[in-house]
Amino acid sequence: MPVRMGSRAPEFTLPGTGGRDYSLSEYRGGPVVLVFYPGDNTPVCTEQLNQYTADIEKFAEVGAQVLAISPQSVKSHEGFSCAQGGFGFPLLADEDKAVGQAYGIIGPAGFYRRSTFVVDAAGIIRYAHRSIGSMTFKPSDELVTAVREAS
Repeated sequence: MPVRMGSRAPEFTLPGTGGRDYSLSEYRGGPVVLVFYPGDNTPVCTEQLNQYTADIEKFAEVGAQVLAISPQSVKSHEGFSCAQGGFGFPLLADEDKAVGQAYGIIGPAGFYRRSTFVVDAAGIIRYAHRSIGSMTFKPSDELVTAVREAS
């Protein structure tokens, strides 16, 4: 059953850019914005992650850590990040899609659905959005508002 607003966010530890592993639990005590995106170097994903990077100060103002997750490898993420001049947050590699499965964001064809979750300081999901079409993403201001409301 996919996670819902008000449920505990599934814990995970994934390798990511910056040469280290990232665990959801290490951010407990502050809000986290989880951004699940279908793929590196794709037009909409590139636009989305660049937009969130441009607005990283808005996320910082509400104390939110952004973590972007997709099924590509860390090597792919590092190349993507480098080609874009870097992102304001780490890219995490969910190569076996286990985290995507836990959050219920795997579509019928086995691909990630563009999805966003806000996890509060206690580890509870306070905002959940799973896209049906992969061409749109939630604007930074909507996510920042969701973080503010969750705090």
